Amino acid sequence: MGERTILHSDMNCFYASVEMMLDPSLRGKAVAVCGSTENRHGIVLAKSELAKKAGVKTGMVNWEARQRCPDLIMVKPQYEQYLKYSELARNIYQRYTDQVEPYGMDECWLDVGGSRSVCGSGMEIAENIRQTVKEELGLTVSIGVSFNKMFAKLGSDMKKPDAITEIRKDEFKEKIWSLPASDLLFVGRATTAKLEKYGITTIGGIANADPQFLKRLLGVNGLGLWRSAAGLDDSPVMHKDFVSPIKSVGHGITCTADLKNEDEVWKVMLELSQDIGHRLRIYKLKASGVQISIRSNDLGFRQYQAPLTLATQSPSVIAHKAIQIFRDNYRWIMPVRAVTVRAINLRPKNEPEQIDLFIDMRQLERLDRLDDCIEDIRRRFGKRAVFQACLLGDLKMPFDNRDKVVMPGVMGR
Repeated sequence: MGERTILHSDMNCFYASVEMMLDPSLRGKAVAVCGSTENRHGIVLAKSELAKKAGVKTGMVNWEARQRCPDLIMVKPQYEQYLKYSELARNIYQRYTDQVEPYGMDECWLDVGGSRSVCGSGMEIAENIRQTVKEELGLTVSIGVSFNKMFAKLGSDMKKPDAITEIRKDEFKEKIWSLPASDLLFVGRATTAKLEKYGITTIGGIANADPQFLKRLLGVNGLGLWRSAAGLDDSPVMHKDFVSPIKSVGHGITCTADLKNEDEVWKVMLELSQDIGHRLRIYKLKASGVQISIRSNDLGFRQYQAPLTLATQSPSVIAHKAIQIFRDNYRWIMPVRAVTVRAINLRPKNEPEQIDLFIDMRQLERLDRLDDCIEDIRRRFGKRAVFQACLLGDLKMPFDNRDKVVMPGVMGR
């Protein structure tokens, strides 16, 4: 197989750019798309280039963003518009190839190797896409062009906004090995800190490290990072109709006020688990484990997980496991600002499993019937038709979907 031609297209400041395109009065101003613009606990979901230059960061609390940029204009998100323009951009990409793999709402990989004889080189195709997106959608993209997905992604990050960067096979060592290790996809803060302890601070440092040492340090992901840094990534760009297997089902929110005790955290987790149980039923899956993520006022995420004794779809079982994990791990140094509950290690609902002799199966069957009944009532009369009495009153939760916490995703291959 010859050398591939991979593009990674990243729509610049996507949410904010769509808002400025829809409302021309916002152009040339510092704009941030924020959840709960009316209270102090909303967070910045996206920002324009001017807001970024003023020090506004994604995930920053609204009041802090306003301190950094007094002229900041905060707007509420319009997710239906973002989905619309995301789809329109993908339609443009699909004029060149049917191998279009989304990575979030605003990024896509394209394998245009089969189009070169008709549409020109990778750089020519990238330039055509850049101009077309600007002319037809009023938005800008940064595009990386390379021989694999990891370097194409790296290229799109190297020059922004509205730019194209090529990383060729005969030059990648000179061009990227001196860049910080954290610039490589999947090298987050925790991984960066681990690598720095051993003097590995650049992408070239990863490439020149012993792969078995990286495996011992980071697990199987260490080998993946070594392959990526060394230019050996051969992961395919998936077909536009490919549906990635569901790896987890989660729900998270930033609270409208600090959670100051375990009872308040429990109520939030129980409410979040209702949605998780509902979606597990839709997907015909059950969870074998539960993971929680907690953000406190020091702005740091803490993540913990534990297995379930028996796989389940039950919101109650998931919520009880979540609060148990919280109780076992969280230390009340700071109040809680954001909570995410996630069902993990999913398996098909009807897959048989070994029964534990010490579990009361009759009680579990009664719980399943109760959950079936509740699910049917909610389907017929609405989500709030029936719920636990403890969920009455102020849960310190937004109910307008503006404060959902989107956790970083990873590729399943």
